[in-house]
Amino acid sequence: MRIVVSIFLLILAGVPAPGQTTATETNNAGGAAAKLESQPAQPTPPTTMGKLVLEDGTPVKLRLTRNLSSADAHVGDTVDFEVLEEVKVGDLLVIPKGGVAWGTVTEAQAKRRMARGGKLGVNIDSVRLVDAEKVALRAVKEGKGGGHTGAMTAAMVGTAIVFFPAAPLFLFMHGKDITVPKGTEITAYVEGNAPLDLAKFVPPTMPEPAAAAPAQATMQIESTPPGADIELDGSFAGNTPSSLGAATGEHMIRISKPGYKAWERKIRVSTGTVKVLAELEKAEATQTPGAEAK
Repeated sequence: MRIVVSIFLLILAGVPAPGQTTATETNNAGGAAAKLESQPAQPTPPTTMGKLVLEDGTPVKLRLTRNLSSADAHVGDTVDFEVLEEVKVGDLLVIPKGGVAWGTVTEAQAKRRMARGGKLGVNIDSVRLVDAEKVALRAVKEGKGGGHTGAMTAAMVGTAIVFFPAAPLFLFMHGKDITVPKGTEITAYVEGNAPLDLAKFVPPTMPEPAAAAPAQATMQIESTPPGADIELDGSFAGNTPSSLGAATGEHMIRISKPGYKAWERKIRVSTGTVKVLAELEKAEATQTPGAEAK
């Protein structure tokens, strides 16, 4: 009976009984879970089997580079497009702005008699990647497993009527030729997931700049008389006259010749040319003992 009364008093006081959880604790736990779920995942480039993936349906904005008309187009003609915006996978550029995409004329018929208009069929084929490879394109965003479909739309050709049959796109205009002007913009889409070689899209690391070569000076060393040996910083460097290269700074020069006193100087040089002229003095003659008696 005492236990029952104690639990009753605890409930009246707002204190949870043993084993129970308060609403505040439940709300706090729920809020923490919501915060964890609301944190956005860090974007990472899609990969498969260690390769970069350009995903199916990725939009590629293009612009027609020449006028296209049913009056002079021929089946099989290549239609060139310019890429308007770069396409990246993660931080890696895979389709450059200003790149090239291609289409193919699949049907071309000039206007005919009886007010029968021209026909023009265009197929969007592929676009060139940064690594010079090609990736297939299609005209509509949702099209997995389907064939390529032309990407011209009614907005491009004014009053043209657009159909999307199983064959590529056809444009019809009653009694007139179909003309698509240069500069017409369209959006094509990547056809299927395209695995890419990651190594071909990672920009090469810039080599470290080479250390600057120490500044050099030129010393033109002459002597009177000529033909003397030159020692530069204790090492034989040639005979006078000579032009020697030396790093800027202080150097010890010694010039010697048999029968003459050695000439030594400490010279500081900077960039440019320094002339050094050594006038050698004759050494004093030595007499052998008994020479005067003879």
